[in-house]
Amino acid sequence: MSILPKTLHEAADALAAGSTTSLALCQGAIDRIAAVDPKVKAILSLDCEGVLQAAAESDERRANGSALGRFDGVPVALKDNMAQNGQPCTCASRILEHFVSPYNATVVQRLLDRGFVLCGRTNLDEFAMGSSTENSAFQRTANPWNLECVPGGSSGGSAAAVAAGEVPAALGSDTGGSIRQPASFCGVVGLKPSYGRVSRYGLVAYASSLDQIGPLTNNVRDAAILLDAIGGHDPLDSTSLNLPMEQFETTLADASPKGLRVGIPAEFFEVEGLRDDVREAIEKVADTFRALGAETVPVHLPHTKYAIAAYYIIATAEASANLARFDGIRYGFRDPRAETLLETYRMSRAGGFGREVKRRIILGTYVLSSGYHDAYYNRAQKVRTLIRQDYDTAFESCDVLLSPASPFPAFRAGEITDPLQMYLADIYTISANLAGNCGISVPCAFSAEGLPIGAQLLGPSLGESAVLRAAHLYEQNADFDADFSAGPVLAAVEQGLNHEI
Repeated sequence: MSILPKTLHEAADALAAGSTTSLALCQGAIDRIAAVDPKVKAILSLDCEGVLQAAAESDERRANGSALGRFDGVPVALKDNMAQNGQPCTCASRILEHFVSPYNATVVQRLLDRGFVLCGRTNLDEFAMGSSTENSAFQRTANPWNLECVPGGSSGGSAAAVAAGEVPAALGSDTGGSIRQPASFCGVVGLKPSYGRVSRYGLVAYASSLDQIGPLTNNVRDAAILLDAIGGHDPLDSTSLNLPMEQFETTLADASPKGLRVGIPAEFFEVEGLRDDVREAIEKVADTFRALGAETVPVHLPHTKYAIAAYYIIATAEASANLARFDGIRYGFRDPRAETLLETYRMSRAGGFGREVKRRIILGTYVLSSGYHDAYYNRAQKVRTLIRQDYDTAFESCDVLLSPASPFPAFRAGEITDPLQMYLADIYTISANLAGNCGISVPCAFSAEGLPIGAQLLGPSLGESAVLRAAHLYEQNADFDADFSAGPVLAAVEQGLNHEI
């Protein structure tokens, strides 16, 4: 008797050994979602029939010797802002409540081409605008470590699904920390690739110059595995980098402290609101690297204090343009009471969008308006350049940067009501999106309340190999081990959920 494997590579090994089948894996995931998700509420939709059909087809391919690869038959969940042909793509918004995708996003097609079984579409802050997954129009996702707490956002559903053992891995999107921050809150690994490393074709855009798709997994190796699967040039995405893909999983074997320089940005430890236990946890991570033989280097990112302001000008400006397409005319919700074209626009958007999305559209429209474009948007873009230059300078003296992923652990639902205070939760993650760099959050400690704390490792653009190796090195040598059975949700169902697979 065993439970659903926690990792992609364990599931793949079991399939290769013939000790399980894709049908058993996927049925295990479906059963676990049925048992756990009524409390966690990570999944917005699950096509059980389609999942089991795909699993049966995978088993048939494997039996015929024509498997599509190592991971043919392994279940993975998707954030509900990525197009999957024939499945809902709601972005957790009423305006897309009944929308069904007519095509596959590139990342989705690449998973399918490798035989992964797409198992569930996960909850998010509406249109990926939020840091707690409280802004979903349909349900509030809970943190598996404490159901009263948020899982982070906007990829909170993906992080919670992985942390709760519903699936071994999921895809999320990261515009200002929306993979790394929920990974930190839920005690999983979250990787934000460099801008252009992974195709955005089929990702419903929030801020096009900032968005990036990446994995949420239970360990660094699985993050590398999924990046190998979804990364690479895509002619359908004009911002996709036309560069050869490295094999990131294989580079983990080269993880070594020899010559590794870990930068410690002074400004990241001067942030107002940084909790003492988070600071101590990150200092202990630095101690671990030093004990292994790596060098820690003090660095400076002097424009860090301007990152939040610059981000929320640029992101909202792009959001106001991207969300103009949801007008009640072409697709999505249309208010039937409207009698004129203007009323159709006004009433459909007013009824279809939630409060936070409306707030950001209004902010973005304002900063792009006549008389304010130069004062706000253009100046924010100049600050963005300065932030990128700060990183370029820092990486001249180090290979990766170490920081918290969030200034505090998961907070209780409803605890933060001030939008500005919520925006400040992303202080450590936003600047990497502005610069186009890569970053990863790995679990490193528990707070006094028993909630996970994540350490963030940042690398330069296209520095995924260095970031993954450093994260893997820490993961293999840290005295921290996230015991996922300790979560209250898992403890409540574990006895009756030992699937024979």
